[in-house]
Amino acid sequence: MLTLLIWLALFVLCWPLALLALVIYPVVWLVLLPFRVLGIAVDGVFELLRAIFLLPARMLGNRP
Repeated sequence: MLTLLIWLALFVLCWPLALLALVIYPVVWLVLLPFRVLGIAVDGVFELLRAIFLLPARMLGNRP
């Protein structure tokens, strides 16, 4: 909602810049999308490594 209000304020103050931002935003989002996917993959690898390293401690810690 805040983004819409900022865009509307920009539209009132300088409409060509607001229209340019409206066109450029999807392009920037598409360019940054692979980096988001890469970040999710790297986070998954770190979580897997963490689970592998903590598995012996979890198995020994759960003894009754």
